[in-house]
Amino acid sequence: MTAPQLPFDRPNVLDLAPRYAVLRRQAPITRVRTPTGDPAWLVTRYAEARELLGDPRLGRSHPTPETAAKISQAALNSGPAGDHDSEQANHQRLRRLLAPAFSAKRMRALGEHIRELTEGCLDAMQAAHDRSPGEPVDLHEHLAFPLPVLVICELLGVPYADRDLFRDLSDRIGRLNEGEVARTAMAEFMAYTGELAAAKRADPGEDVISDLVLAQRSHPEFTDQDLARLAAGLIFAGHETTAGRIDLGVLLLLSDVDRRDAFTADPDGQVESTVEEILRRTAPGGLGLVRYAHQDIEVSGQTIRTGDAVLIAVGAANQDPAAFTDPERFDATRRPNPHLAFGHGAHFCIGANLARTELRTVFPALFRRFPGLRLAVDVEDTSVRSDRLTGGLNEVLVTW
Repeated sequence: MTAPQLPFDRPNVLDLAPRYAVLRRQAPITRVRTPTGDPAWLVTRYAEARELLGDPRLGRSHPTPETAAKISQAALNSGPAGDHDSEQANHQRLRRLLAPAFSAKRMRALGEHIRELTEGCLDAMQAAHDRSPGEPVDLHEHLAFPLPVLVICELLGVPYADRDLFRDLSDRIGRLNEGEVARTAMAEFMAYTGELAAAKRADPGEDVISDLVLAQRSHPEFTDQDLARLAAGLIFAGHETTAGRIDLGVLLLLSDVDRRDAFTADPDGQVESTVEEILRRTAPGGLGLVRYAHQDIEVSGQTIRTGDAVLIAVGAANQDPAAFTDPERFDATRRPNPHLAFGHGAHFCIGANLARTELRTVFPALFRRFPGLRLAVDVEDTSVRSDRLTGGLNEVLVTW
């Protein structure tokens, strides 16, 4: 039997491809083909996904990268990354460098400013509405995209005036099927972040890129190229993923009027559990987290061989009925909610505190300002960017 090939077709932007549920019922891990046609293991059940996310025998590097299965042609997470012999030590060093900037304490301090930035974006939404009364407003363009960009620019020390440049670069490096376009964009992105680092070296500020530049003094093995690549990755991940969750969260809340009204009645009281359910229930991308086996691993009767590619389908794991009651239902009161949206273990997303702070700020502010917000286009007519690494949407048309 030919192994199924990713990405799988999904019925709409909010629901997973039905193929995941079929594969999950058959086995916890399954042989599949990546978008490039290479073999990989796909993990769809919660227990095995959580176990493997925390397993140190899996990593992002590969002992022989030239023979490794390719996942896509994107310039990030398309294949192995890092040095196989030093991956763990390098990862721990970078986590230590970045941890203070993304700590819960730092995010609480940033919270008031994020509220101010959010209100500015909502003002822009209202202005767009006033300019063209009766016409729908693109929430993605006025809120979901600019807010995370404003925040990540401030945190990293990136000029907001350059947003159109790295919006274009982010779009191109995440293309799954256009390798030359993605590689060229990554080279341009690294040249841009390299210039930023050079400017910070001459005149450091209170920002993450300045911190990384200063860290090079005590870590000479952390090269300029390493710094440029890391900074590009932080800019990309820092706005792409959060923008996608804002868009999809709005769609989830607006796709059911009772759900919207329940949240609008008490946004501050419901926001934490609502955000966690949005994180669990949405799956912007269609590939999963990429890992490679550093040793043979036995999982539920299957042997993942050294060097095998493993795709951990977090979206499918987060809708596993063995872990979540009625998992396809959006339940804003779900507790506990131990979803894997930010991963698990040593590679747990370092930006989780930042993403949660933004999401917990944006939804109450949005529905306090526009309690009658509604979709101008049916969910079925809103398409996901299935040819992009992070998925996401091009627009979210709303009115009020």
